[in-house]
Amino acid sequence: MTALAGFIDSFAALLTPAAGNNDRLTAWITEVKATDLPHLHTFTRGLDLDRDAVNAALTHPIHNGGTESVNTKTKLIKRQMYGRTGFALLRHRILLG
Repeated sequence: MTALAGFIDSFAALLTPAAGNNDRLTAWITEVKATDLPHLHTFTRGLDLDRDAVNAALTHPIHNGGTESVNTKTKLIKRQMYGRTGFALLRHRILLG
């Protein structure tokens, strides 16, 4: 559990975009593969499957997180109100939210 907590903390440090994070991620994956933590091995295989996207997320400071957040919130409100009212109240809730 101590090793797992250490790996999680060191991975969390990578989530702040910086120029050298792709090299640090490679080192992190190498360290994880040297341990006996099968769930983290599965996670690292997933990272390797789309490594270009992972590197872009860890190195570029520009992202579309704000847009995705608004989309998710809008869909949540829409699903909560499905079949209850019309567009006017939906629009009002979205604008006030």
